[in-house]
Amino acid sequence: MINSKPILFSAVQPSGNLSIGNYIGTMRHWSSFQDNYECLYCIADLHSLTTLNKNFFLKKSVLDTLALYLACGVNPTKSIIFIQSHVYQHSQLHWILSCFSQFGELSRMTQFKNKRKIEENCVENINIGLFNYPLLMSSDILLYQTNLVPVGKDQKQHLELTRNIANRFNLLYGDIFTLPDSLITKNGSKIMSLLDPTKKMSKSDTIKNNVIFLLEDISSVFLKIKNAVTDSETPPKIYYDIKKKPGISNLLEILSAITNKNISILEKELDGIMYSEFKNIIFDNVSKFLYKLQKSYLDYRNDESYLKKIAKEGAIKARLKSEKFLKRVSSAIGLD
Repeated sequence: MINSKPILFSAVQPSGNLSIGNYIGTMRHWSSFQDNYECLYCIADLHSLTTLNKNFFLKKSVLDTLALYLACGVNPTKSIIFIQSHVYQHSQLHWILSCFSQFGELSRMTQFKNKRKIEENCVENINIGLFNYPLLMSSDILLYQTNLVPVGKDQKQHLELTRNIANRFNLLYGDIFTLPDSLITKNGSKIMSLLDPTKKMSKSDTIKNNVIFLLEDISSVFLKIKNAVTDSETPPKIYYDIKKKPGISNLLEILSAITNKNISILEKELDGIMYSEFKNIIFDNVSKFLYKLQKSYLDYRNDESYLKKIAKEGAIKARLKSEKFLKRVSSAIGLD
């Protein structure tokens, strides 16, 4: 029987600790996606090589990330969970797509320009991987004839690049690649920094008080939330307005995602509440969520043989799918 469900692909790099922003933006939806889509969840270890350093233990981080996938509700009997480097077809398609891509369109990628700006005084740290990793991302997506990709607003540009490359290829060789669409949730698609709500919360942020990590000690989360930026409106009012109240709006997004309550409902419940009490409510809910998640994570992480079994079986399933499609791509351009 042919699976008629749309194909959904999602991936997270195993570099560094995952944040509550990663969870709210994509990972909290993964469990429910499994009921409506044919899901492939990838651990993008090849992508993490762009920022690899000698103090980073990649093997450990990959297993940490896999355990978090399971703790977030990803079911290996419903979805394919695999490690990117275990499916060599990703790298093969990456090279093919690079021959159908343009230098100019890659140099215009916002994330690369931001990285370059940050590291402009350390030119030797800007590797070619940082420049062309959107092509590997395109390969990840196109290799499985993906229909939908859950992305944050900041990743939408990369998905447009993927569609452009696929279109360029299809115009020459026929209807080979499926054009993927983005799946952006209404709220929580871009959680912002706690101390600077004008920039995205990032697990690689050098200022750790900007970020709530999924596996950090819960006692430290209290201080981070307590010190989170709000505003000086008198009397204090809690309502959602990104332009006028970016700090409050960001905290509302976090609370909404963790409690599964609509922001409009939270605004009514929090009417007349002081900012300090608002933060206590956030911490109470976030701490309960993190405690439950961390307990589940540790249960999975302590069984490495089970994690490796899932990775092995997932790689086999992913290779079967990708090998068949890569042969079709190769045949179209005369590489069969």
